[in-house]
Amino acid sequence: MTTLLRASGSAEFLSIIPALAGFTPRQSIVLLPFRGSRTSGAMRLDLPRRGLAPEAYADALVGLVTRVDGTDAVAAVVYTDEAALPTRDGLVLPFAVEVDELLGCAEDAGLRIVDALCVTPAGWASYLVDDPELHPIDGVPAVPEVPGVGDVSGDQSSGADLPTADLADKERVGRALLRLTAALDPETPVDAEAPADPQTLAAVAMLDDMPAFFELLINARGKLPPFACAALLWCLQRPAYRDVALLQWASDHPTGEEALDAQLAFAGSGRSIPAYIGEVFLGQGPVPDADRLQLALEVVRMAAAQAPRAARVAPLTAAGWLSWALGRSTHAASYLEAAREIDPEYGLAALLTTMIDAAVLPEWTFRRAAADAT
Repeated sequence: MTTLLRASGSAEFLSIIPALAGFTPRQSIVLLPFRGSRTSGAMRLDLPRRGLAPEAYADALVGLVTRVDGTDAVAAVVYTDEAALPTRDGLVLPFAVEVDELLGCAEDAGLRIVDALCVTPAGWASYLVDDPELHPIDGVPAVPEVPGVGDVSGDQSSGADLPTADLADKERVGRALLRLTAALDPETPVDAEAPADPQTLAAVAMLDDMPAFFELLINARGKLPPFACAALLWCLQRPAYRDVALLQWASDHPTGEEALDAQLAFAGSGRSIPAYIGEVFLGQGPVPDADRLQLALEVVRMAAAQAPRAARVAPLTAAGWLSWALGRSTHAASYLEAAREIDPEYGLAALLTTMIDAAVLPEWTFRRAAADAT
């Protein structure tokens, strides 16, 4: 179901941004690409660092907006803790130079300017008028309720904390992982009891069909039992199986089976892995089902919360990739930072961090936005 949000002026426009973004931005610039009179979402970016050339910043932002197919207009809103500066010539809004450069760059790219606003603790104002005036924040209407969108009162970092896991859960998962590792990697020295218990054997049997196991996880929609969590951690700690899981969650069960066969063929005979596997990891290819990605994200977040510290790197990195795939780079960066604090050399975490630092977003994010705006 598509929910239409209409704004008849700048104040109402400000009220719908949290509903579009899924949070209330802070210390951010938000861009809204338009096709005609409609927009389907919001792009949040950090405010420019002091010393960064306004031209380069504006070029990067306009480059992101124009990647959304069919975009012919843009709106920009700055959310800042800085105060507007009163002068003899009137009020100077924070980041006025950068926004002016942004609007000029957008117009040069053929984009119509829908609105350009600044939100400060003292009020909001427009960049488009010669003599800006602060309007009270409490004059902005309440955020409209949108089906499927939860509480949006938190900022862009809200919701990235891992679920709570008590010490007993962590100990059970840790023991299960030791036993499972002893059963699956008999040549690896593991300080664990002999893995003859039924739960370990059941977990080993469950991994005989990994794609079925990965599919079961995102359909269970509940707390991970210790041995299921341990089995997932064991898979995610091995890059080939981790990649199968992420690719399957971003596509479907049959694609996961194909990816597993390809990984096993590569390991056994060196046969090259199909290009589409690498393309998905770079955000290319068909648009994933956002619901599948979200379910998978909740699964790996639960696994990370219950994992022993050394085993937490892989699920945190998986959470980073899934968040990035959903277009949530701020959450992705948070998970990746936590992973790299444990293991700074972890390859996928380092790669994803480099991509996020360079403001690289999945191509399907732009195609989804274009489709939603039609």
